[in-house]
Amino acid sequence: MAEATPGRSGGPLKGRRIIEIAAIGPAPFAAMLLADMGAEVIRIDRPEAIDLGLPGERAPEFEVLYRGRRSVAVDLKAPAGRDVVLRLLAGADALIEGFRPGVMERLGLAPHACLAVNPRLVYGRMTGYGQDGPMAARAGHDINYIALAGVLHAIGRRGDKPVPPLNLIGDFGGGGMFLAFGIVAAMLEAGASGKGQVVDAAMVDGAAYLNALMQGLLSQGAWRDERGVNLLDGGAPWYDTYATKDGKHVAVGAIEGRFYRELIDKLGLAAADLPAQHDRKGWPTLRRRLAEAFATRTREEWAAHFAGSDACVTPVLAIGEAPRHLHNAARGTFLERDGVLQPAPAPRFSRTPAAVGPPPRPAGADTREVLEACGFGTAELDALARDGVIGRR
Repeated sequence: MAEATPGRSGGPLKGRRIIEIAAIGPAPFAAMLLADMGAEVIRIDRPEAIDLGLPGERAPEFEVLYRGRRSVAVDLKAPAGRDVVLRLLAGADALIEGFRPGVMERLGLAPHACLAVNPRLVYGRMTGYGQDGPMAARAGHDINYIALAGVLHAIGRRGDKPVPPLNLIGDFGGGGMFLAFGIVAAMLEAGASGKGQVVDAAMVDGAAYLNALMQGLLSQGAWRDERGVNLLDGGAPWYDTYATKDGKHVAVGAIEGRFYRELIDKLGLAAADLPAQHDRKGWPTLRRRLAEAFATRTREEWAAHFAGSDACVTPVLAIGEAPRHLHNAARGTFLERDGVLQPAPAPRFSRTPAAVGPPPRPAGADTREVLEACGFGTAELDALARDGVIGRR
């Protein structure tokens, strides 16, 4: 695991400027992705802290999703604050906002107002249910969005209730990643047409998109619309996790026949004494035999035993363990900055490598510096700060 170094080498989005209206969850994740890729991202924070609904106060260095950009504190409810943002947008490539539909319009920052000052602007909008539809204005969180997309129903053990897969599918996979992808796609198009547009990224839409494979299998009749009985949901005994002698777990993903045969061989089992791999009636017996085998050694013993094997067996690592794994350490998959563990930028580029920019900044820490660089005069900034429109730093 490498220690993060200050600065950046460039990245494929070097030279792009993105204005991020501070929000929570998927919107800052999208901004982090774009910043890691080299874009200059300026975060517009509220003068007061955003309530995340979490106990206690979090120091800026722990806000990993906020890394790589500077912060400007602006009161968006003040007309002069709206004008500050519009001036920033005049020289930007894209905007990111994560409010409910209609909020930006009430602030005077609707798409038409922003595109009027910058016709090439890509206006990225991140919501749970989208900009329209009967549920567009409702509150929700990841669990609600993936439930509506038909994804949550499929995750969990047979006969048990659905299990929330952290907030990875709605917030980050179906939300932030799709927003970042949409913004980059729209910026490419704007380079050819000279015209910006609105990107409507909804977590319900993105989660449904991520479920494309299962939707196709269901239509084909190759997927049962229930939990824990299918190929990739833990229903198959050769695609599941197993407890080891020390109470830890290994993950098994031996789907293909040759990988399955290697799994059975490495476990010291005789294929002739087991049900056939795809004999669903025999799966309970096969699962029991695999469980008995894995329970005879510790997780690390199995990891060493399957090292170099194509049986698709890996240790199930805790969050804190993952950075120390030899493969992750060799690739630099994680980095540490100011004692805070975090993922390194991904994917990787051969010619324009991405890099982590500045550490997370306190809200409004760069207000005057950023606005001065954008053409605001000292007297103007003093007046805005005196009126409470911008932060004083």
